[in-house]
Parts: sequence; C-alpha cells; structure tokens
Amino acid sequence: MPDPKPPETVDIGARKADHIALCVAEDVGFHGKTTLFEDVELVHDALPELALDEIDLSCSFAGKTLRAPLFIAAMTGGTAKAEGINRDLAVVAEALGVGLCFGSQRPLLVRGIRDGYFVRDVAPTIPIFGNIGVVQARETTTKALADMLEACGADAICVHLNPAMEVVQPEGDQDFRGGLTTIARLVKELPYPVVVKETGCGLSRKVAERLVSVGVKWVDVSGAGGTSWVGVEAKRAAASQRALGERYWDWGIPTAASVAQLADLGLGIIATGGVADGHTAAKAIALGATCAGIARPFLQAQARGLHPLREAVEAVIAELRLAHLLTGSRDGDALRRADLVVGARLQRWVPRGTTLAGRMLG
Repeated sequence: MPDPKPPETVDIGARKADHIALCVAEDVGFHGKTTLFEDVELVHDALPELALDEIDLSCSFAGKTLRAPLFIAAMTGGTAKAEGINRDLAVVAEALGVGLCFGSQRPLLVRGIRDGYFVRDVAPTIPIFGNIGVVQARETTTKALADMLEACGADAICVHLNPAMEVVQPEGDQDFRGGLTTIARLVKELPYPVVVKETGCGLSRKVAERLVSVGVKWVDVSGAGGTSWVGVEAKRAAASQRALGERYWDWGIPTAASVAQLADLGLGIIATGGVADGHTAAKAIALGATCAGIARPFLQAQARGLHPLREAVEAVIAELRLAHLLTGSRDGDALRRADLVVGARLQRWVPRGTTLAGRMLG
C-alpha cells in the first residue's frame, strides 16, 4: 500500500468549509437521476383501526434506541463553521430522540481538529455515530479509531465508501485496495458497532453480500438522487477534474433501488440520499429500511436558526406518523409488511423471489 498523503499537504478545514457552503447554497443535486421513491406508492387504509397517538415510531439501530426512525445524517465537522452547526443539530436530536451522524472525522484523526465533534454535553442520551473513510481506516490502527470514538462519546462508527467522490476531489484518494479486509478487521477488533455507508452512490446487493460475509450488520445505503457529492467535488475541482466530475455527476444506484436490493439480507438499514420528508422516509421503511437519514434539508434549515431546524425535524416525524396511520401500520415492522405499488423502473431493481417482491401489488 502507498503511504498516505502527508497531512500538511491537505487543508482539511478549508475543504470542510467548502462542503458546507456548497451544500447550503449551491445546486449540487443530481441532474437527471432520481431516488426512484416516486416509483413507490403506499396503499391507503381507510379503516386503520388505530389512534394517531398509539403509533409506535421507536426503533433500534446498532444497539441504540430511537424515539423516531430518523438520523440527522452525516454532513460536517472539522472546521470552525461546523461547531455551531453540529451543536444545534445535537440539541434538536436530543430533544426529539433521533440520531446524529458526524461528517468525516478525518480532521480529528489526522490533525486533532475538534470543531463539531464534541457535543455530548448537549446530547447525553441519543445515538451519535462517528465517521471515517475506509482508506483512512485502512491506514489507522484499531486502537486509534477506538480512542477517537471514546474521546467524542460516539456509540458506533460509520466507515464510508466514496471512490467516485474521492477520484474527483482535488485532494482525493486514488487507491481503494484493502477495503473489505479493513472492514473485517474493524468488525472483529473494534469495541463499537461498525456501520458501512456510501456517500451518495448507493450500495449494491453484491457489495452488501460481501459486507455480510465479514460480519457487517448495519449499513447506510446513501444512494443516488439527493446531493451529488461527485457534483460537490466537481465544483471545487480544476478544469480536467471538473470535466470528469460533470461526466459522473449522476453516477450511482438510486436510494430506493439500493434499499430494495438489500431488504432481505438481514441488515439494519439507514436510507439516506434524497430523503427530504417524512412521506419519503415512510416509503424507505416500507421498502425494508430500519430508519431514514436526512442531511441537506436539515443543514439548510439550521442555516435559518435553531427554531427552523427543530420545526423541520418535527415536520418529518409528524409526516412519518401520519404515513403509519394511513397505511394501518402500528409500528415500523407493520409498515415493512404493508402492501406496495411499485413502478416499472424500480421493479427492475427488486430481486426476484425476495420478500419485497412478494409484497408488490400487481
């Protein structure tokens, strides 16, 4: 394996600040590709025999309990701008009983930059997940990662896979060998749950089967159709790399398709990638996800203040609750058994003979 880039050659804080600015204000969504959630219809139950307040939205993920099946998904950290953002996100997550995922903790691991990663004082009880790239994990001892998680009070680590983003990124990695071996080491040695996630390009069934084979139990599909992180890096790149990023801006597996591909593999699944509201989150859960993750809409809400952020998260939870009522689903397990109408484009992604295929009407 080649030696990692010397940390002094990479201005990590500036990169993270660029990411925040681009995600808040720029058009970094997919150009043409969608999540394919528009191909999912939940079937209305006019006789639900439920009261709205008896619906149980709680769920368990990676050994931690959530009052609602929602994570404020990985966005930022490692820059002064992230401190106030992540503290606001943590305050709201604690108040509403949802989870919080840090953005990449490479700045903390490599440079000791603490901004945005120490929020346990305002969020003592909720699940908080750390985050590191598989390339950085490959080059880091298990103990160093465990020490990092302990220091910031994290409950689990997300190991992110992002080859498309890295190759377009001006300072990005180019060598992705040893990823599965690294993940297997962490599953075996790390005294924390390991969640494997993508960063906007989705996880295929074949990749998930390889992850299961080394003991992975939890994933975040982070599919295509929401924020294009290839697009984010294309906006930061020089001319030649920008052209490459433009060509691959829409690369990836749609989020709904990724969830459908993984639904019967026994994994706990977070569905992120273009999930912006509770109705879409309910569709993801109905397809087989354990919970949903929302990133950019909450980042944009936080830019308007703490109150708008809380209102945005509360709205998602209210929409989730109503979707349960209108499908006659008392809890998440019932929603995952509910009938679905699935359009032709998404049907092409659903493996034949799976439980999900048997629930589709028509």
